[in-house]
Amino acid sequence: MKAKHREAIARRAVERSRADQTEVRVSTGDDALTRFAHGISNQNVAGDDVTIAVRAIVDGRTGVAASNDLSDASVDALLERAREMALFVPSDPLVPALPPGGSAPAPGGCYVDATAHADPHARATVSDAIISRAEQAGYWCSGYVSTATSGTTIANSSGALASFDGTDARVNVKTTAPDSTGFAEHYTTDIRELDGDAAGARAVELARASARPRSVEPGVWTVILEPPAFGELLTYLVSHFSAQSFSDGSSFCSDGLDRSYFDERVTIGDDFAHPLAPSMPFDYEGQPKLRLPLVEAGVVRNIVTDSYYAKKLDRPNTGHALPAPNAYGPQPLNIVMPAGTKSTHELIAGTQRGLLISRFWYIRIVDQKRAIVTGMTRDGTFLIENGKIAGGVRNLRFNQSILEALGSVEFGSEQKRTGQYFYSLVVPTAKIDRFTFTSTTEF
Repeated sequence: MKAKHREAIARRAVERSRADQTEVRVSTGDDALTRFAHGISNQNVAGDDVTIAVRAIVDGRTGVAASNDLSDASVDALLERAREMALFVPSDPLVPALPPGGSAPAPGGCYVDATAHADPHARATVSDAIISRAEQAGYWCSGYVSTATSGTTIANSSGALASFDGTDARVNVKTTAPDSTGFAEHYTTDIRELDGDAAGARAVELARASARPRSVEPGVWTVILEPPAFGELLTYLVSHFSAQSFSDGSSFCSDGLDRSYFDERVTIGDDFAHPLAPSMPFDYEGQPKLRLPLVEAGVVRNIVTDSYYAKKLDRPNTGHALPAPNAYGPQPLNIVMPAGTKSTHELIAGTQRGLLISRFWYIRIVDQKRAIVTGMTRDGTFLIENGKIAGGVRNLRFNQSILEALGSVEFGSEQKRTGQYFYSLVVPTAKIDRFTFTSTTEF
């Protein structure tokens, strides 16, 4: 569905609403995924959907309702249902006027026609190249190739009107050898950039290099985290920059902004326009997003807000609202960390004894306020001795404060986009001086 069509539906719904304030979101999604395992593409799935969601505000009371039926009769019923739901909840004096929006041009590269029109054959071609690499090595692999097209339009009774269309393409592969595994990923908006041969070769390389893994002792280690590992760790820090976490005291920086919490080499931003991950330039209230420095040289400078928390905390609205209703408050969705000056090879060469970690897995929160998490290494963990890779090691479990980990750190010279189903961010490789492992495994 084209943006003009979504806008016509959203505008018409706002005009027909009987609520004091009304917000309408029309969203489309066309998602397709090809899975493969043991030498074959074993699943092709695709979904094409459209949703209209209404937020009605009546005397400080908020009701939300959604539907997949865009007929006039259904939309009228949806508007009334949202208004009636608002009447059943307590009035909140902090509910603000809906934001009026503003200019929010999309960054270049968000939408790629080749991705939007990719068919199963295009995804299978990428899959086949990955499978071929594994078979040549005598290994087997599993994973997926996916493509997605999304459209979002927001309109409200304060005059906001914003539309965005974007595409996404992803590769995720795990290669399995007799006693080791390897991993590779690639995220882009353009399917033509997905290189199945390179992803397959990378996963095979890690599996081969980590064969015959030895055990090492748990304890405090110097670690070098490649982007998939570092990104998985960093994503558990992201919610701390939400105004909701800041306000309710669950964020590490609830103790105060403009204070140093990290190594001076740590800078973190929220940037929807980064060329590796261009994204929607407005939030789910139609408010333009600010490209925001969150941490500068170790000092936390900003938290992100939506209209509610901007009013509650008397701060600017940074344009980071999630769809209503949600339990998370505003969130930074486009995390970027700048690169450093040394290549990964140089970081390894400067390490007397340590671990090179390709990927983390199954991270869970131990202490939210202190940002302590636990998790495991996976799919390629290596011992470093005298500045060189000395072979694979068996996986380890860690318990680690992310704050403390980023207290002494340096970064590699290349940024990469990394992520999983629920997040995406741009980070370099990170070398952390003190990282605590609590136990080892037999695999």
